[in-house]
Amino acid sequence: MDPGDGTSSVGTLAEPPPPRRRDDPSGLGRRKSLSETVDEKVVDAAAQIPEQTDLCYKTVDVEKDLVDWQKPLLWQVGYLGEKYDEWVHQPVDRPIRLFHSDILESLSKTAWYVVFLVWTPVVLYLSWFSYTSLAQGNTRLFSSFTTEYSIPVHKYYFPFIFLLGMFLWSLLEYLIHRFVFHMKPPASNYYLITLHFLLHGQHHKSPFDSSRLVFPPVPASLVIGFFYGVLRLLLPEVLGLSVFVGGLCGYVIYDMMHYYLHYGSPRKGTYLYGLKAYHVKHHFEHQRSGFGISTRFWDYPFRTLIPEETFKKED
Repeated sequence: MDPGDGTSSVGTLAEPPPPRRRDDPSGLGRRKSLSETVDEKVVDAAAQIPEQTDLCYKTVDVEKDLVDWQKPLLWQVGYLGEKYDEWVHQPVDRPIRLFHSDILESLSKTAWYVVFLVWTPVVLYLSWFSYTSLAQGNTRLFSSFTTEYSIPVHKYYFPFIFLLGMFLWSLLEYLIHRFVFHMKPPASNYYLITLHFLLHGQHHKSPFDSSRLVFPPVPASLVIGFFYGVLRLLLPEVLGLSVFVGGLCGYVIYDMMHYYLHYGSPRKGTYLYGLKAYHVKHHFEHQRSGFGISTRFWDYPFRTLIPEETFKKED
């Protein structure tokens, strides 16, 4: 990358010299595996602050860039048209302001621990309420269609219903990330471009803005309330609530994990270590694949898995 011209090779990782191992100061020792070495390089780089990484960032020239960084970006990006998709996938290392209003701006950002502090008590309370409600023995499946053949739902089923909710959330996480967050808005549609940038584009433009890595509680409550309403229509009240609270727990885990994948330093060889390398690839090389965040499970059946060979290339 040449800082002087304000450009970079979008969607690629830089090629730094091979890292030296502690037990091999000369750097000439054989590697255990190519994928392990590349993963380590990618994850260790991403765990540092952006200025210290080998990840390619676009140098922003505020006088020549397509937007005015001295003003809120949300109302500007819709005018980029066909240039928007390329621009939004050129990551920069600087905070983003979305709104003119300080109140709206504050509602669009949050610290990671706020999500945990707000939603964890809700998950615990609703779990207790669902379990004790099921214990009363009044919940039956299909009772709205037939009373003779309706199925009683006992309190012992709650853990399995809870896990079902988490499983359904993992699917929803994938579908939202792929088809909503990564929709390609028509170049002629100002409003869809603006919506895309608000929902997810700003995160890809500034992936290390720590205040925008988790979903703020106020807008999140609107989305969460919508999904609760859907389950309330489809299932008996307590059963729907039991599924919902499992999904809500899955959401909290997802948001915490997403923050950790950007700022955490997982130990080499762990599940989170592999996910971090995978997510870094998604941001800087494969924006049209690798949509799983808390799990890669759904990338397999939907054929959006980041190719393994990209983790095995030579240093």
